[in-house]
Amino acid sequence: MESENEELKENTKKSANAFVRYSGMAFQMIAVLLLAAYSGQWLDDHFQNKQPWFTLVLLLIGVTASMYLIIKTVTKNS
Repeated sequence: MESENEELKENTKKSANAFVRYSGMAFQMIAVLLLAAYSGQWLDDHFQNKQPWFTLVLLLIGVTASMYLIIKTVTKNS
């Protein structure tokens, strides 16, 4: 009976740790994309571009970097 309770506590702890880890990765991705969008808009305004080239390029770099970090984190922890 006690071993079942210990196993249940351990499984609950593992699932909570996974939830926190993946939530953190989501917030990290959002932060990177917001920073890229803000920086791109600032650069486009600073150089008075008619097309938002800096915003587009920085967002693509941000998505690529975020995906790389997520894949690296998930494969390292598996």
